[in-house]
Amino acid sequence: MKKLQSILYVEDDLHVRTTAKLVLEVIGKFEVRDCGSGREALLAANGFHPDLILLDVMLPELDGIATLERLRSLPHLADTPALFVTGLTAPSDLERYTEVGAIGVVAKPLAPLRLTDQLQSMWEQHQLASAVA
Repeated sequence: MKKLQSILYVEDDLHVRTTAKLVLEVIGKFEVRDCGSGREALLAANGFHPDLILLDVMLPELDGIATLERLRSLPHLADTPALFVTGLTAPSDLERYTEVGAIGVVAKPLAPLRLTDQLQSMWEQHQLASAVA
């Protein structure tokens, strides 16, 4: 099973982004490239081959879903697993995230000290499901 090592993280709230990045780097030992917008993520994705894309749904200008769709158009990110981070977790929302290719959702508000375990767990579930498929 492939180990989760690098994450492209897109979150417009500077406090949330800084806290999550710190936790993911210090506790999770992940390489994290963080971005404050969808447009910034598209630029940051050039030359970066993350194992996982972590996206806020509610972003200015280009929301998380549109950002993921554009990231997927880049050949090296076409099949990269993605998770959304959001407070919008109604069944219809979750269905929409799955339809655009998300492997799961991390509900807001984030619990920083649980974030590494949440991502690791969803990553492992995805890896196991992919191995079976």
